[in-house]
Amino acid sequence: MNKLFGLNEVGKNRRDFITAGLAGVVLTGCGGGAKGRTLLAADAHPMDYPTVQAVVKMGELLHSRSNGRFDVKMFAGGQLGSERDTIEITTFGGLDLNRVPIAPLNSVEPMTMVASLPFLFRSTSHMRRALDSDYGEEILAALKPHGLVGLCFYDSGVRSFYNIEGPINTPADMKGMKIRVQNSDLYVSMIKALGADAVPMSFGEVYQALSQGVIDGAENNWPSYHSTRHFEAAPYYSLSKHVMAPEILMMSLSRWNKLSKSDRALVKQTAKDSVHYMRELWDARVENAKSTLLRSGAKVNDIADLSLFSEKMRPVWDRYMISNQQKALVRKIEAMEF
Repeated sequence: MNKLFGLNEVGKNRRDFITAGLAGVVLTGCGGGAKGRTLLAADAHPMDYPTVQAVVKMGELLHSRSNGRFDVKMFAGGQLGSERDTIEITTFGGLDLNRVPIAPLNSVEPMTMVASLPFLFRSTSHMRRALDSDYGEEILAALKPHGLVGLCFYDSGVRSFYNIEGPINTPADMKGMKIRVQNSDLYVSMIKALGADAVPMSFGEVYQALSQGVIDGAENNWPSYHSTRHFEAAPYYSLSKHVMAPEILMMSLSRWNKLSKSDRALVKQTAKDSVHYMRELWDARVENAKSTLLRSGAKVNDIADLSLFSEKMRPVWDRYMISNQQKALVRKIEAMEF
């Protein structure tokens, strides 16, 4: 994983420091004992966020169904560093469980890029049904050669564009706009295909960049648009619904291999069972954000013809869907009834 993430000496030292601290947690908890085991989990989101609460729920289910043999200790709010840090720590066994967005895994495993494709999913129900099926399992299974076991998918919302200038109804309205994106080649290509200028930027810098006119817009889901107060600087929210890329809960393969076959099945099932709880929390959060934003004066518009946007994505898909396995999975997901 060092090669994939390009860790320098500072990064390696930070990794080793974190891992030493986690080892202490295990030794002072129930980890390693004959009667039980504490699974250590990380998430960059705060404790009240739906993904964090879902892993906490998984821990409760695991504790109950194992008759107290397993617990989960959650390190939320980025306590263990960036998602790049925690992915590597999970890979070599310093963490048991880790929740990350799918985008950082795109450079690690090309199959994860399928679920990141713009305009692949036609609705939230389409996305959920696809990822809950064997198609989702195919993506999760592709992580194993990288030292990771994919357990389940969590929602990351429906992403749409917002900006400081006015409503977006066609790609022509985006021409020349500077749009912030995640640090992802795929999403940079998406913005360029729509005629705008992509500006990769850390999430924490977006509000100031919008306020100062460094960028003209960005893209995100309803709750993030609300909680960051980006709507104050960029009040025009256009429902492009261009990406529904999920989050992934994964486990260290080295830790997984130390479990019995029955305990592996238990961990996998409790992870799957936490998904419904996560989605309930997420859906409530989305509805609250929507109503609050509308009361706060955000200027929200539906886009009448999303095909004007999606038809520009075919060259982007062709650029990143290279393998026969990727292409076959995309065709299957597109053909799904939902």
